[in-house]
Amino acid sequence: MTASRAKAAPPTKPRRGRPPSTSLNHDLILDTAFALVDREGADALTLRRLGSDLGANHTAVLRHFAGKDEILLGLAERLLQEAMDGFAPSKDWRPTLETLARRVRAACLAHPQVAVLVATRVARREAEFHGADVVIGALRKAGFDDRDAARYYRTLVDTALAVSSYEASVVALGSTSREGDRMAWRREYLAVSPSRYPDLAAVAPYLAEADEDDQFETTLGLLLDAIALRARTA
Repeated sequence: MTASRAKAAPPTKPRRGRPPSTSLNHDLILDTAFALVDREGADALTLRRLGSDLGANHTAVLRHFAGKDEILLGLAERLLQEAMDGFAPSKDWRPTLETLARRVRAACLAHPQVAVLVATRVARREAEFHGADVVIGALRKAGFDDRDAARYYRTLVDTALAVSSYEASVVALGSTSREGDRMAWRREYLAVSPSRYPDLAAVAPYLAEADEDDQFETTLGLLLDAIALRARTA
């Protein structure tokens, strides 16, 4: 076939709905991963599924992240960014810590599937550093030396995340299981035998009243009361 008679090959068109991998970037990948976990849970987050949702080969994701674990750290950072967004410390140390703990809880409950997946991780990124600086600053303002401020920072953060992620795991349950567990406080616990479980039977009517908000605020209050007590002798 001569060059004059040869037909030029038609240009390759990208598949509909699949943007070229060169359009991928760090934020887009994290946005897509966050939405995927938020919608379908931790098991849905694989590199192949992420690539599919991005409209790219999964290997393209690895040009921006070393692997899945680095993506998880990015999701932990996103959760903390939401908690820290618009936050301003109070003049006093205790309101600062109370507000920040409630913000962390709110972010976890807004994205329970993400919270269950990443709450135990150390994000080691800007939002986490910012939060750490705020909490440690509040503790130093309360009168603690650097060693104690470091200890109580770890205790506060781990407790707030533990309680919040536990609550998020309840929210992430199917509605049938969640409602069955909630109703147990009003059925099975109220029906226990007073002769066999006298103390439990005595308080059973009040157990259902101790809802998730009450549990979180009680835990937070007990912890901050203990810190305030120690601050007086710091």
